[in-house]
Amino acid sequence: MGWELEAGRCELEAGLGHEFRLRRRVQFYETDAAGIVHFTWYFRYFEEAEHALWRESGMSIHTEDSSIGWPRVSASCDFLKPLKFEEEFDVSVQIVEMTPRTITYAGEITRDGERIARGTWRIASVTKLSDGTLRSTDIPARVAERLKPFASPASSLPPATA
Repeated sequence: MGWELEAGRCELEAGLGHEFRLRRRVQFYETDAAGIVHFTWYFRYFEEAEHALWRESGMSIHTEDSSIGWPRVSASCDFLKPLKFEEEFDVSVQIVEMTPRTITYAGEITRDGERIARGTWRIASVTKLSDGTLRSTDIPARVAERLKPFASPASSLPPATA
């Protein structure tokens, strides 16, 4: 879908923990009648970078056999400048808070070093019950450990239990 992983995609930024960065090119179908990226795509860009961060950690955010789900419980984005067809840009994502049951991300979209958009979103760890309902649950310790390199030091990571 137009994603290219770069060498050195995981970078340490000013002691705030690691951020994950991807390079992307605007596809024609992502633009609106005015020729700029439709606002909904910015959330998709952030989510794709988040999923790539999980893969970099050796995991998938969704596996068929898992009883854990990760719904988004909040999301916001500040749109600062437009992106247009064929423009290349970078999407970076970092975990800014991890509680025992939620993960909060901060993301930034840049083009040639210029900030285009910034966003935050929070996902919750939930168990999928047999009747289809979701119940909040602790983030599995193995997940927290693998995501730890992408978390800022201020994050309150869940205790490492079995």
